[in-house]
Amino acid sequence: MKSLADSFKILGIDPGTNILGYAVIEVQGRTCKLINYGVIKLHQEEDHTDKLKEIFLQLQEIIETYLPKHLAIEAPFFGKNVQSMLKLGRAQGVAIAAGITMGLEITEYAPKKVKQSVTGNGNASKEQVSAMLETILKVKLESKYLDATDALAVAITHFNHANTKLSGGKKFSGWSSFMKANPEKLK
Repeated sequence: MKSLADSFKILGIDPGTNILGYAVIEVQGRTCKLINYGVIKLHQEEDHTDKLKEIFLQLQEIIETYLPKHLAIEAPFFGKNVQSMLKLGRAQGVAIAAGITMGLEITEYAPKKVKQSVTGNGNASKEQVSAMLETILKVKLESKYLDATDALAVAITHFNHANTKLSGGKKFSGWSSFMKANPEKLK
């Protein structure tokens, strides 16, 4: 079993074919800090296969730069537009492949699970998620691209799950019990 003193990085991904969000956090025991977050803009690529290639190459560059151990990625949600779902699934698959080829441990999270983990509400808006991340991390986040803060939420979700596993599987009955056990997380 890993020690709580182990330090590692998590790369969070919010997959997309026009804008892909990413975030890197560093975990030290029961705390984490934001290293970087941003987006990969893919609007300039007209061909879908070129977008997929660009996702793969740019994520490998991010992985080489920050050397994360884990890749946490948001799963595509069910939508009415089948073509959009297929394209999003391909973007997610290419992001996962980039992580696998670089030796990262891959974990997938459902969008509702991410929102629930960060805000306590599985139906929270992107703006609510971003605001809660500012509180959790004690930083001001640029809200120009909510895809980047969504990726950060995925990384934080993985951090929360990693800490639960490392602390012997301690679970909380809700947000208030979590905050009582982790007062240092309050701003």
